Amino acid sequence: MKRNLIIGAALSAIVVLAAAMSFVWTPFDHAALNIPAKLQTPGATHLLGTDHFGRDILSMVMVGARTSIAVALVAVSIGMGLGVPLGLWAAARKGSLLDELIMRGNDLIFAFPAIVIAILITAVFGAGAVNAIIAIGIFNVPVFARITRGAALSLWEREFIMAARVAGKSAMRISAEHILPNVMNLLIVQGTIQFSLGILAEAGLSYVGLGAQPPTPSWGRMLADAQTLVSIAPHMALIPGCAIIVTVLGLNLLGDGLRDYLDPRLRVARV
Repeated sequence: MKRNLIIGAALSAIVVLAAAMSFVWTPFDHAALNIPAKLQTPGATHLLGTDHFGRDILSMVMVGARTSIAVALVAVSIGMGLGVPLGLWAAARKGSLLDELIMRGNDLIFAFPAIVIAILITAVFGAGAVNAIIAIGIFNVPVFARITRGAALSLWEREFIMAARVAGKSAMRISAEHILPNVMNLLIVQGTIQFSLGILAEAGLSYVGLGAQPPTPSWGRMLADAQTLVSIAPHMALIPGCAIIVTVLGLNLLGDGLRDYLDPRLRVARV
């Protein structure tokens, strides 16, 4: 529905704007400690209160937004950059050994959730935002590969593809010139969904200490810091939790709205 698209775009724009603004301005230094002002509830000075170190929560949420967005954006880009070509390649070689190897490789990656991949990477290279990006990106590869392959297979039997084959075009050229443009709408929608899942994955990895490391703020680590103080400072958990909810909700509504808008069958139905 158009309403979902508008609401989703508005919520997503607010989060992106807050992240962009944090590069040039935040109410306070997000890393500045102010022990006398610790655990203050939201008020005139600190609009969203302070944490157990006296840091301004609004400033941390703003900087945490750019951390989450950066991790999710790069991870989704890795997933699309590797998964889409693999899916196109597998579809072009349907039934071949190459197709089988690509799909079984996808099954192998699916067997290891992003958190497990992150633990394996962390054990070798240590915790950090870069390793979280790699872990989430690796998990996104089979998602895009499967979706691309499934959509491409249905197109390979279409008349315009047969005409291109008769014209002497190679399978890779057909995939690039004819298949990819026709599955791009689906990939855009799926990219939006994976972006929201990437936000959740980054928060989850940071919550267990595998994401961005101090002093870089992260919504997941803010929740981890607040878990023992919920009874005396509930705002420490509620605010980053609401930030995650609003972001994921906005992206999901945006993806749902884009699907309705870009799907030609739904456009015909609306007309």
